[in-house]
Amino acid sequence: MPPSAPTVETFNLTYTFPDHSTGVNDISLSLPARSRTLLIGANGAGKTTLLRLLAGKRLAPHGSIRVSGVDPFTDGLEGVTYLGLEWVLNAIVRTDIGVAELLRSVGGDVYPDRRDELVSVLDIDVDNWRMHAVSDGERRRVQLAMGLIRPWTVLLLDEITVDLDVWSRAQFLGWLRRETEIRECTIVYATHILDNLAGWPTHLVHMHLGAVKGWGPTQEMMKEIDKEEEDNKDGGDLGLVKGEQRGNSKLGQLVLRWLRHDLRERGPRSKRGPEGRSYITGGLGGYGLESKDGKHSGAPGLKEERDYLI
Repeated sequence: MPPSAPTVETFNLTYTFPDHSTGVNDISLSLPARSRTLLIGANGAGKTTLLRLLAGKRLAPHGSIRVSGVDPFTDGLEGVTYLGLEWVLNAIVRTDIGVAELLRSVGGDVYPDRRDELVSVLDIDVDNWRMHAVSDGERRRVQLAMGLIRPWTVLLLDEITVDLDVWSRAQFLGWLRRETEIRECTIVYATHILDNLAGWPTHLVHMHLGAVKGWGPTQEMMKEIDKEEEDNKDGGDLGLVKGEQRGNSKLGQLVLRWLRHDLRERGPRSKRGPEGRSYITGGLGGYGLESKDGKHSGAPGLKEERDYLI
């Protein structure tokens, strides 16, 4: 039986944490094969929780998720790669080890063409870099190569380009785009960094407080800005602070508009409780709330992992 197309679907997906707070609420999406989807939303919107559910790292209600036609938790997933916070904080990439050895350990010799392509795209010095002596940005490049050497059909990315410089990130995004154009594969990417993303996503998902406020093909979603530009030829601000639209792509304008409206809808933080769950990371860095409390998970300095809404 041929493998199913790498689609990503959710059906009224709701997830509740053990303390009975809501992680995501009534999310229905249908992302086609070869799509490149951006998850957009403020901190605490539920993007990480959604990605972890799609990756099968949290048990969703039966029948509420299908990735490549199967339930990611009960059926297991072939060809699905999830790169998130626990992957970023893996202690092995901070030890005195060479890049060539690391890449070999994750299949570099099995997929030499992909290995060499990623080394070139990410500008990695295989011969001289030692992982304990490189910068955070250089370390992140090696991690990306490690995570992507083995061919994947669905790639779930949780803001893992934060340490890359502008050029490296542009090259990496271009490589991801080519992957979806030449292979049967799909990407879902949560990020706050919009540099070089104009024209990259095929679909947008706007999340707020655990729910999806809107989603669809990027061209359709962008009509919101096109319409406001037409309606504001006299110099209106498109819902932004005066001058904020200058220097931004239309995608950037749209995201700023969404986040501004979300902030107004949410109201002051002082009138709400915390909106997310945190990874306990032992001070190694992360995407938000951090704590040095928790049980040791095996890696030096890395604490027990909890959910975090980003």
